[in-house]
Amino acid sequence: MLENRCEGTAVQRREPVPLPRHDYPVEPWRLIERRFNEQFLPRSETLFTVANGHLGLRGSHDEGRPAHEQSTLIAGFHETWPIVHAEEAYGLAKTGQTIVDVPDAKIIKLYVDDEPLFLPTAHLSQYERVLDFRAGMLERSLLWKTQSGKKVEVRSRRLVSMRYRHLAVLQFEVRVLNGDAPIVISSQVVNREDAGAPDERPGEFDPRVRRIASRVLECVDHRVDGERILLGYRTATSGMTLGCGVDHVMETDCPYEVTGEATKDVGKIAYIIEAVSGSTIRLTKYVAYHTSRSVPPRELIDRADRVLRRAVSSGFDTIASQQRELLDDFWARSDVEIAGDDFVQQAVRWNLFQLFQASARAEGSGIPSKGLSGHGYEGHYFWDIEIFILPFLCYVEPRIAENLLRFRHSMLGKARERAAELNQAGALFPWRTINGEEASAYYQAGTAQYHLDADIAYALKRYVDVTGDRALLYGIGVELLVETARLWVDLGFYDEDGKFHLFTVTGPDEYTTVVNDNAYTNLMARLNLNYAVSSLISLRNDDPERYTVLCEDLGLRSTEIEDWMRAARAMHVPYDERRGINPQDAQFLNREVWDFDTTPPEKYPLLLHYHPLVIYRHQVIKQADVVLAMFLLGNEFPLNQKHRNFDYYDPLTTSDSSLSPPVHSIVAAEVGDEKRAMEHFRLALLMDLADVAGNSSHGVHIASTGGVWMALVYGFGGMRDFDGELSFDPLLPSAWSRLSFPLTVRGRRMKVELTPGCITLLLHSGEPIAVTVRGERIDLCAGEPVDVVVGQRNGAT
Repeated sequence: MLENRCEGTAVQRREPVPLPRHDYPVEPWRLIERRFNEQFLPRSETLFTVANGHLGLRGSHDEGRPAHEQSTLIAGFHETWPIVHAEEAYGLAKTGQTIVDVPDAKIIKLYVDDEPLFLPTAHLSQYERVLDFRAGMLERSLLWKTQSGKKVEVRSRRLVSMRYRHLAVLQFEVRVLNGDAPIVISSQVVNREDAGAPDERPGEFDPRVRRIASRVLECVDHRVDGERILLGYRTATSGMTLGCGVDHVMETDCPYEVTGEATKDVGKIAYIIEAVSGSTIRLTKYVAYHTSRSVPPRELIDRADRVLRRAVSSGFDTIASQQRELLDDFWARSDVEIAGDDFVQQAVRWNLFQLFQASARAEGSGIPSKGLSGHGYEGHYFWDIEIFILPFLCYVEPRIAENLLRFRHSMLGKARERAAELNQAGALFPWRTINGEEASAYYQAGTAQYHLDADIAYALKRYVDVTGDRALLYGIGVELLVETARLWVDLGFYDEDGKFHLFTVTGPDEYTTVVNDNAYTNLMARLNLNYAVSSLISLRNDDPERYTVLCEDLGLRSTEIEDWMRAARAMHVPYDERRGINPQDAQFLNREVWDFDTTPPEKYPLLLHYHPLVIYRHQVIKQADVVLAMFLLGNEFPLNQKHRNFDYYDPLTTSDSSLSPPVHSIVAAEVGDEKRAMEHFRLALLMDLADVAGNSSHGVHIASTGGVWMALVYGFGGMRDFDGELSFDPLLPSAWSRLSFPLTVRGRRMKVELTPGCITLLLHSGEPIAVTVRGERIDLCAGEPVDVVVGQRNGAT
């Protein structure tokens, strides 16, 4: 048996903190909170977020306090600031970018007999808050006994419209049950961005979170028109503009008066009501935001005003009904059903719902790593989009997948400029960004991650394979492929033996930086080069005129294509003959293995407790690297090599990144290790629900939600889609009696169902399609389910 230097090591992971079942009961389609607990507030605000991919309302309470972070965020709306390097060097990132709060319109304060509703001290005999995955709505109901003895029933509903991406609607109902009382409902809009940074803690160090200290939003217009508040802003440095409008509809038989005012940072509409015992008081609050990089704020206010008029005309019930219809359609195309564990079923649906909320109306923007649920990672777009989110979207929401690829292409000009700045040909996409410019000040774990170029090419290939969209490939796709291929050939070099190397790069693992021949990077670059060549050959054959225009526009020469082919054929992929594994990079195996046994759980994540140089000199892994390559490019690794690689790298991986658990779950399932597959799957599944990483307060780990779907479909479902050919080699966990999921493949709708010893494939519609199950070809015809008997996994150990 080959020596394994990692034998005996064990990561002492921090214990997840699950939500208590008595307060958060298990229900298949809802996340329920049955007791107000201020201790869980930072996490619950994240978990109860409502969003649509363009606009997000964090799950803070209606009253506005207590709160950890009350953010209202819009995709791409950001401020810029100069990055100050203690020691400057040529080509370092110059401009930081940070997503910023737009004015918070969630606030509705209630006063009964002049006593404010304040949850921590209120006498509540009933309390329930529900995030409904099918309704796409957050609801809260409570029964409050005031100090004067009044019993007050309070209900609220909140949604961000999936149909109208600029719109959010809130409804607030009050009923005094045991007598008349004077009450005040104060509906507010507050510019929190310039009212402090509630998520910062004195003395707390966390490089994943940063806030801007100076004023961000400069108010250029604020006014009240009846029960409507209209506000206009411009960011101080980035120059982005914002128009915000809030309108109200009061429904009650009780007599009331209305007052309103607006300043540059606060707008208020107050309802002074003589509440009659038993009468319902219902306030519906419509909120609209429009943002731009160039349009004046007053024009954006006019746009928001039009959205409000349309929404008020439709009414809350119509908007809620439309929301339910859109969610019904989403679940019909995405729902993963699990029999045998009700909690897992609930958690899976919460993850998929958050994934949809982060992406549904992502149009003209990317998907931040935390979606629109918090400020974590400053609202930046990373490679998460291409590798962890797009697989789900390709099979469930291909329209959104296309939007995201087009968004990446919109950054191509700046990527060319960045490559030139680094003395490279082609295009180099930014490691983290909002506006297309590199925002990573730490180049070792940022700019050096050249693999992002190949990740984009890989995502493009998967999208085209799954959808058959050759129009996109021959349009923006080939431009992306040409410019990324140019970068690889220019970046690498040939040694005396004719092998092609890529030096001074960082792979996915950010605990090992600036290395030579990172295996993941080299393998993905090879795919990038080969796909560029095959796509251009296809274009030349299918549309010679378009091919000629492309060559002229990009200055593409036939010799370049030959260069790409040569580099791909000669690409060096590290391999250690003695161990029979792929070294993560040229020197990785020469480093000392991290002493996991003496590293206590409170020292994770390592990046918060150890200097980078300490981490870099050890064999210790943050993100899946070689293991990820084995999943994405699994057809390039024999199964026994996957076994050896996984057995070596799994014990070295801290999972300090949420990106590792789903990938390790997939590969563990492939090699037949159900125990480790389930362990990693549960880490991914509960990443936010159980606060696995200890930072759920920063926002939802959106890549992990995509990873949950991947672990279910690619891991336990055993699906692979190399070159667009579907195959299945499932491993149904022994604790589950059934796993099923839908897929949309090149316009065809199909369903896959696993039960013990059997896989059932059903093509709902479309032309016949061929798949393989453990090497056996299966021809599927619409409406004709096929059962295939499957025994023990081929890879079982």
